[in-house]
Amino acid sequence: MAERTVLVTGGTGGLGGAVTAAFLEAGWRVVVPGREGLGTAPAAGAEALVRRQLQPGASDAAGRPEAVAADLLDPDGAARAVAVATAEPSAPLRAVVNLIGGYASGGLVHETPIEEFDRMLRINLRPTYLVTQAALPHLVAAGGGAVVCVSARAAVAPFPGAAGYVTAKAAVQAFANAVAVEYRQRGVRCNTVLPSVIDTPANRAAQPDADHGRWVPPAEIAAVIRFLASDESAPTSGASIPVYGRA
Repeated sequence: MAERTVLVTGGTGGLGGAVTAAFLEAGWRVVVPGREGLGTAPAAGAEALVRRQLQPGASDAAGRPEAVAADLLDPDGAARAVAVATAEPSAPLRAVVNLIGGYASGGLVHETPIEEFDRMLRINLRPTYLVTQAALPHLVAAGGGAVVCVSARAAVAPFPGAAGYVTAKAAVQAFANAVAVEYRQRGVRCNTVLPSVIDTPANRAAQPDADHGRWVPPAEIAAVIRFLASDESAPTSGASIPVYGRA
Protein backbone atom coordinates (compact mmCIF):
# COMPACT_ATOMS: atom_id res chain seq x y z
CA MET A 1 0.00 0.00 0.00
CA ALA A 2 1.20 3.49 -0.82
CA GLU A 3 2.13 5.59 2.17
CA ARG A 4 1.89 9.00 0.50
CA THR A 5 -0.12 10.69 -2.21
CA VAL A 6 0.79 13.04 -5.03
CA LEU A 7 -1.73 15.09 -6.99
CA VAL A 8 -0.61 15.49 -10.61
CA THR A 9 -2.51 18.01 -12.71
CA GLY A 10 -2.21 17.46 -16.43
CA GLY A 11 -1.28 13.89 -15.62
CA THR A 12 -2.51 12.46 -18.92
CA GLY A 13 -0.54 14.81 -21.18
CA GLY A 14 2.74 14.17 -22.94
CA LEU A 15 4.77 15.11 -19.87
CA GLY A 16 2.05 14.07 -17.44
CA GLY A 17 2.15 10.41 -18.39
CA ALA A 18 5.87 10.26 -17.65
CA VAL A 19 5.46 12.10 -14.35
CA THR A 20 2.61 9.87 -13.25
CA ALA A 21 4.61 6.78 -14.17
CA ALA A 22 7.64 8.04 -12.24
CA PHE A 23 5.63 8.45 -9.05
CA LEU A 24 3.86 5.11 -9.45
CA GLU A 25 7.20 3.37 -9.85
CA ALA A 26 8.36 5.02 -6.62
CA GLY A 27 5.34 3.64 -4.77
CA TRP A 28 3.21 6.77 -4.49
CA ARG A 29 -0.56 6.91 -4.66
CA VAL A 30 -1.18 9.14 -7.68
CA VAL A 31 -4.35 11.17 -8.21
CA VAL A 32 -4.88 12.59 -11.71
CA PRO A 33 -7.67 15.13 -12.24
CA GLY A 34 -9.37 15.61 -15.59
CA ARG A 35 -12.25 17.64 -16.90
CA GLU A 36 -15.89 16.67 -16.42
CA GLY A 37 -16.65 13.30 -17.93
CA LEU A 38 -13.44 11.69 -16.75
CA GLY A 39 -14.80 8.35 -15.61
CA THR A 40 -14.00 4.70 -16.08
CA ALA A 41 -13.10 4.85 -19.76
CA PRO A 42 -10.91 7.96 -19.57
CA ALA A 43 -9.27 6.61 -16.44
CA ALA A 44 -8.40 3.47 -18.37
CA GLY A 45 -6.96 5.68 -21.10
CA ALA A 46 -4.85 7.51 -18.54
CA GLU A 47 -3.61 4.20 -17.22
CA ALA A 48 -2.69 3.04 -20.72
CA LEU A 49 -0.70 6.23 -21.26
CA VAL A 50 1.11 5.73 -17.99
CA ARG A 51 1.85 2.08 -18.77
CA ARG A 52 3.62 3.13 -21.94
CA GLN A 53 5.87 5.37 -19.86
CA LEU A 54 6.78 2.75 -17.25
CA GLN A 55 10.24 1.25 -17.43
CA PRO A 56 10.42 -2.39 -18.57
CA GLY A 57 9.86 -4.74 -15.67
CA ALA A 58 8.35 -2.06 -13.44
CA SER A 59 4.74 -2.18 -14.59
CA ASP A 60 3.74 -5.19 -12.51
CA ALA A 61 4.91 -3.57 -9.29
CA ALA A 62 3.58 -0.09 -10.04
CA GLY A 63 0.06 0.85 -9.04
CA ARG A 64 -2.59 2.61 -11.05
CA PRO A 65 -3.39 6.30 -11.23
CA GLU A 66 -6.65 7.33 -9.59
CA ALA A 67 -8.74 9.58 -11.83
CA VAL A 68 -11.09 12.31 -10.62
CA ALA A 69 -13.36 14.49 -12.75
CA ALA A 70 -12.59 18.13 -11.99
CA ASP A 71 -12.36 21.40 -13.91
CA LEU A 72 -9.22 22.93 -12.44
CA LEU A 73 -10.03 26.36 -13.83
CA ASP A 74 -12.84 26.46 -11.27
CA PRO A 75 -12.26 26.78 -7.49
CA ASP A 76 -14.81 24.05 -6.75
CA GLY A 77 -13.12 21.72 -9.23
CA ALA A 78 -9.72 22.31 -7.66
CA ALA A 79 -11.18 21.66 -4.22
CA ARG A 80 -12.78 18.43 -5.49
CA ALA A 81 -9.47 17.16 -6.84
CA VAL A 82 -7.72 17.94 -3.57
CA ALA A 83 -10.51 16.25 -1.61
CA VAL A 84 -9.91 13.01 -3.50
CA ALA A 85 -6.15 13.36 -3.04
CA THR A 86 -6.60 13.71 0.73
CA ALA A 87 -9.21 10.96 1.12
CA GLU A 88 -6.79 8.21 2.21
CA PRO A 89 -5.58 8.82 5.79
CA SER A 90 -2.97 6.08 5.41
CA ALA A 91 -1.50 7.90 2.40
CA PRO A 92 -1.57 11.63 3.21
CA LEU A 93 -1.10 14.19 0.48
CA ARG A 94 2.60 15.05 0.44
CA ALA A 95 3.12 16.54 -3.01
CA VAL A 96 1.39 18.54 -5.71
CA VAL A 97 2.73 18.69 -9.26
CA ASN A 98 1.26 21.45 -11.43
CA LEU A 99 1.65 20.50 -15.09
CA ILE A 100 -1.41 22.08 -16.68
CA GLY A 101 -0.64 24.79 -19.20
CA GLY A 102 -0.74 25.71 -22.83
CA TYR A 103 1.15 27.50 -25.57
CA ALA A 104 0.13 29.89 -28.30
CA SER A 105 2.26 32.06 -30.54
CA GLY A 106 1.19 34.99 -32.63
CA GLY A 107 2.36 38.42 -33.55
CA LEU A 108 4.23 41.03 -31.62
CA VAL A 109 2.64 42.67 -28.59
CA HIS A 110 0.86 45.37 -30.59
CA GLU A 111 -0.59 42.63 -32.84
CA THR A 112 -1.81 40.34 -30.03
CA PRO A 113 -5.44 40.72 -28.89
CA ILE A 114 -5.91 41.12 -25.15
CA GLU A 115 -8.19 38.07 -25.24
CA GLU A 116 -5.29 35.88 -26.36
CA PHE A 117 -3.00 37.39 -23.74
CA ASP A 118 -5.62 36.74 -21.05
CA ARG A 119 -6.13 33.17 -22.27
CA MET A 120 -2.47 32.35 -21.78
CA LEU A 121 -2.58 33.69 -18.23
CA ARG A 122 -5.78 31.79 -17.51
CA ILE A 123 -4.71 28.35 -18.68
CA ASN A 124 -1.14 28.52 -17.37
CA LEU A 125 -1.53 30.35 -14.06
CA ARG A 126 -5.08 29.89 -12.79
CA PRO A 127 -5.07 26.07 -12.32
CA THR A 128 -1.66 26.24 -10.66
CA TYR A 129 -2.91 28.87 -8.24
CA LEU A 130 -6.24 27.21 -7.45
CA VAL A 131 -4.88 23.69 -6.92
CA THR A 132 -1.95 24.89 -4.84
CA GLN A 133 -4.22 27.14 -2.79
CA ALA A 134 -6.59 24.25 -2.05
CA ALA A 135 -3.78 21.82 -1.24
CA LEU A 136 -1.59 23.95 1.02
CA PRO A 137 -3.62 23.55 4.25
CA HIS A 138 -3.51 19.77 3.81
CA LEU A 139 0.22 19.72 3.16
CA VAL A 140 0.77 21.77 6.29
CA ALA A 141 -1.53 19.50 8.32
CA ALA A 142 0.32 16.41 7.07
CA GLY A 143 3.56 17.79 8.47
CA GLY A 144 4.89 19.29 5.27
CA GLY A 145 5.37 18.40 1.66
CA ALA A 146 6.32 19.73 -1.73
CA VAL A 147 4.80 21.67 -4.58
CA VAL A 148 6.42 21.52 -8.01
CA CYS A 149 5.38 23.93 -10.75
CA VAL A 150 6.25 23.86 -14.43
CA SER A 151 7.31 27.14 -15.96
CA ALA A 152 9.43 27.32 -19.14
CA ARG A 153 12.80 28.51 -20.35
CA ALA A 154 10.88 31.30 -22.07
CA ALA A 155 10.22 32.81 -18.64
CA VAL A 156 13.92 33.67 -18.35
CA ALA A 157 14.83 33.74 -22.05
CA PRO A 158 11.87 35.22 -23.95
CA PHE A 159 11.47 34.96 -27.69
CA PRO A 160 9.35 37.16 -29.96
CA GLY A 161 5.77 36.42 -30.86
CA ALA A 162 4.60 34.82 -27.61
CA ALA A 163 4.24 37.61 -25.06
CA GLY A 164 1.22 36.01 -23.40
CA TYR A 165 2.93 32.65 -22.97
CA VAL A 166 6.18 34.23 -21.79
CA THR A 167 4.35 36.39 -19.25
CA ALA A 168 2.22 33.50 -18.00
CA LYS A 169 5.19 31.19 -17.47
CA ALA A 170 7.10 33.97 -15.70
CA ALA A 171 4.06 34.43 -13.47
CA VAL A 172 4.06 30.72 -12.62
CA GLN A 173 7.68 30.98 -11.59
CA ALA A 174 7.01 34.08 -9.48
CA PHE A 175 4.02 32.41 -7.83
CA ALA A 176 6.10 29.35 -6.94
CA ASN A 177 8.73 31.59 -5.36
CA ALA A 178 6.04 33.33 -3.32
CA VAL A 179 4.74 29.99 -2.04
CA ALA A 180 8.27 28.95 -1.13
CA VAL A 181 8.72 32.08 1.00
CA GLU A 182 5.30 32.02 2.64
CA TYR A 183 5.32 28.34 3.64
CA ARG A 184 8.99 27.71 4.38
CA GLN A 185 8.42 27.75 8.12
CA ARG A 186 5.42 25.44 7.78
CA GLY A 187 7.35 22.62 6.18
CA VAL A 188 6.12 23.09 2.60
CA ARG A 189 8.67 23.51 -0.17
CA CYS A 190 7.94 24.87 -3.63
CA ASN A 191 10.21 24.62 -6.65
CA THR A 192 9.90 25.19 -10.38
CA VAL A 193 11.25 23.34 -13.41
CA LEU A 194 11.92 25.23 -16.64
CA PRO A 195 11.79 22.96 -19.70
CA SER A 196 12.93 23.99 -23.14
CA VAL A 197 11.10 22.02 -25.85
CA ILE A 198 9.73 18.73 -24.54
CA ASP A 199 9.99 15.78 -26.90
CA THR A 200 6.29 14.89 -27.14
CA PRO A 201 4.27 13.65 -30.13
CA ALA A 202 2.38 16.94 -30.23
CA ASN A 203 5.57 18.99 -30.39
CA ARG A 204 7.03 16.72 -33.05
CA ALA A 205 3.90 17.13 -35.14
CA ALA A 206 4.07 20.91 -34.74
CA GLN A 207 7.78 21.07 -35.62
CA PRO A 208 8.47 18.12 -37.94
CA ASP A 209 11.71 19.58 -39.31
CA ALA A 210 13.30 20.38 -35.95
CA ASP A 211 16.24 18.46 -34.51
CA HIS A 212 14.24 16.35 -32.07
CA GLY A 213 17.39 14.83 -30.63
CA ARG A 214 18.12 18.15 -28.95
CA TRP A 215 14.79 18.19 -27.11
CA VAL A 216 14.40 16.91 -23.57
CA PRO A 217 12.55 13.57 -23.11
CA PRO A 218 9.55 13.63 -20.75
CA ALA A 219 11.02 10.84 -18.60
CA GLU A 220 14.09 12.92 -17.83
CA ILE A 221 11.98 15.86 -16.67
CA ALA A 222 9.79 13.47 -14.68
CA ALA A 223 12.83 12.22 -12.76
CA VAL A 224 13.70 15.77 -11.75
CA ILE A 225 10.12 16.48 -10.67
CA ARG A 226 9.96 13.31 -8.60
CA PHE A 227 13.24 14.25 -6.92
CA LEU A 228 11.91 17.71 -6.06
CA ALA A 229 8.85 16.10 -4.47
CA SER A 230 10.88 13.60 -2.46
CA ASP A 231 12.55 13.83 0.92
CA GLU A 232 15.91 13.66 -0.88
CA SER A 233 15.45 17.30 -1.90
CA ALA A 234 14.39 18.42 1.60
CA PRO A 235 16.82 21.40 1.77
CA THR A 236 15.64 22.78 -1.59
CA SER A 237 12.89 25.37 -1.92
CA GLY A 238 12.46 28.40 -4.14
CA ALA A 239 14.67 26.91 -6.85
CA SER A 240 14.14 27.25 -10.59
CA ILE A 241 15.66 24.19 -12.25
CA PRO A 242 16.56 24.30 -15.95
CA VAL A 243 15.66 21.11 -17.78
CA TYR A 244 16.74 22.08 -21.28
CA GLY A 245 18.24 18.92 -22.71
CA ARG A 246 20.45 20.05 -25.60
CA ALA A 247 17.91 22.54 -26.99
